Amino acid sequence: MFLTEEIVKQAAEKAKEGAPELPNFITLLYDKFGKVAVIGFMHHWENVVFSWMIAILICVVAYLAYRKRTLIPGGLQNFVELVIETLDNFVSGILGPAGRKFTPFLGTIFIYIFCMNMFGLIPGMKSPTSNLNTTVSLAVCVFFYVQYTGLRSLGIVGYLAHMAGNPRDVVTWLLVPINIPIHVIEELAKPLSLSLRLFGNITGEDVLITVFVGLGVSALSFLHLPVGLPLQLPFIFLALLTGTIQALVFTLLSTIYFSLMLPHDEY
Repeated sequence: MFLTEEIVKQAAEKAKEGAPELPNFITLLYDKFGKVAVIGFMHHWENVVFSWMIAILICVVAYLAYRKRTLIPGGLQNFVELVIETLDNFVSGILGPAGRKFTPFLGTIFIYIFCMNMFGLIPGMKSPTSNLNTTVSLAVCVFFYVQYTGLRSLGIVGYLAHMAGNPRDVVTWLLVPINIPIHVIEELAKPLSLSLRLFGNITGEDVLITVFVGLGVSALSFLHLPVGLPLQLPFIFLALLTGTIQALVFTLLSTIYFSLMLPHDEY
């Protein structure tokens, strides 16, 4: 993928505001029509705009797959059912058969994050997960749903006992003043680690691709050409792998958080 020198200059200007990134179509529109109110609004909330674009795209694909469903699936329906079945097996393998009720939430989390990670690899688009606000919002949703699940499945007394380390004897009761702060800090650290891990990896990919785009343009600058060498191509393939892994890691950790909060059978 060749990129013009003008786009690289715009990426350098954006780097002054934070991590360098390639301009998206909203940024390009803002540079040309910045005085238009709608364009200015989209530029200010570009991460939200791209998040909504991806959410709408997922809904459209789900609708098209569901609209003409048949007993023997084919094409899009077959692909969607394969994805859903794989995610259901993934969640059920960790939480057990009773955990299938969490598949819609956790499966949606994976698909949504995966699509957001991949969206930035499309020319003119952006990965909303390269913004900390997006990843924190996702992590906070997981955090509150996990706490709600704990309160609902364990009850208030059981939830407090869980936070206290489930004391059963004198020693464990004496450790309650230590266990409660540790468990509170642990629960609060979960959304922080989820959001920072996803944000850091996707931002790192974007920065790496942007830097090599700049190097590709600089390599041919002596020829005064409007394009450069596509040095970023190997890192795009790397981003495909790491973007998938990060979506899987976020979903896997979220599933484990549910598992830790649910009541366990004693054998």
